[in-house]
Amino acid sequence: MHAGPGKGKNLARAATAVLLVLGLGLGAASSASADDIDDRRAAAEQQAKAKKAERATLQEDLDETNAKLAKAVLDLNTVEGRLPVAQAELARAQADLEAARREAEILAQRLQDAQDQESAVTAQIASGSHQVDAARADIAQMAREAARGQGRVSALGIVTGAQSTEDFLQTYAVSSSAARSQARALTQLQDAEAVARNQEARLQAIRETITQLKQAADANVATAQRAEQEASDRKAEVEQLIAQQQQLTAEIESQKAAALAEISANETSQKALEGELKAIIAEQKDRDDRIAEQRRQEEEAAREQDKNNGSGGGGTSGGGGGGGVAPPSTSTFLGWPTAVPYVTSGYGWRFHPVLHYWRLHAGTDFRAYCGTPIYASQSGYVVKAYYDSGAGNNVIIDHGSDRGQSIMTRYMHLSQFSVRAGQWVSKGQQVGLAGATGTVTACHLHFEVYVNGTTVDPMTRLP
Repeated sequence: MHAGPGKGKNLARAATAVLLVLGLGLGAASSASADDIDDRRAAAEQQAKAKKAERATLQEDLDETNAKLAKAVLDLNTVEGRLPVAQAELARAQADLEAARREAEILAQRLQDAQDQESAVTAQIASGSHQVDAARADIAQMAREAARGQGRVSALGIVTGAQSTEDFLQTYAVSSSAARSQARALTQLQDAEAVARNQEARLQAIRETITQLKQAADANVATAQRAEQEASDRKAEVEQLIAQQQQLTAEIESQKAAALAEISANETSQKALEGELKAIIAEQKDRDDRIAEQRRQEEEAAREQDKNNGSGGGGTSGGGGGGGVAPPSTSTFLGWPTAVPYVTSGYGWRFHPVLHYWRLHAGTDFRAYCGTPIYASQSGYVVKAYYDSGAGNNVIIDHGSDRGQSIMTRYMHLSQFSVRAGQWVSKGQQVGLAGATGTVTACHLHFEVYVNGTTVDPMTRLP
């Protein structure tokens, strides 16, 4: 039983509606999946930002930590900042690849359906062509018979030529039947030609669809290849980051004991130094007198020079002793140890992020790139200029007394000395060049101030 035209259209509409519903369902699922991936990516980027912000604090907390350990910790911070982003990018690439593969399956099925339709319509056109040819042949035959007069029977001829009423009726019926046959033949020809035209138009539309589907399939192949390459690259990166994370974690663990021992040795050395400085202070009466006299003579010479130069007075910024721009003059007892003072880390207690203990950062760190001149904060005698495993190349200067208190300063992590032990230095005179010697992660100046042999916050004594 064949479905009528109306029923066929209804079935087509129903099929289209089903496809639309399925398409909407797939779109919703894809959208939900995409939203989840986007949320993961946003969360990963927030983690990366947090790790980046943490890095600055981490660098400060790792100051005076073994350089190898500090590097491993900072490298781990970088890896752990990138890892969640790379994992989110991998998820996105895998989702894109899966979507491209699903699209390839859909396109392949649609292309197969279109090609099947093309074959069916082509067969229908071939069959319809035979029907058109047959209808045309019938019409041609009728035309030939009409031309010979075989089919031309008038009403008058029927009446005059009839032998009886029965003969008349029979002859008239034959004539009417021929006319109906001609009409049917014409109708069949018209229908066959209309069907042929419709099928040709449908075939053309199907072939255009096939062309479009092939183009879409080719484009999807390129998209799938890119997605596959991206997924492969991100997978390799994630695996590499995880391996680095494991390696760095193991490296940090393996260095903890040595780092703790080194820090313990540095603290012991610091305590011994403070004891040594206090012993010097106890015997310092004569040296204080000599320092005061030396400073008085320098100030008097400076005033005399200003008077001779007609400058109208003013203090001295100290000797050069090695070039560079002298630090700004100050009215305080201690002056800046660098020409452009910029504090990068202050005095105070810190919690070590790896070794998990509190320790005192006993000085102020100033930005000083490698080779930057470092200046004496005040005039005095160089007590020591030596290398220490923690402080690196460092200089200690005894400035005598200020308001009844013994004042000494220390300049650490120098790359080069400009003075020697026992030497008198003027305020602002170069004592060395900034470096990264000792337990340190980068070039800078670690500056300490000792009041009566104990460290204090340098910023309480500086301008």
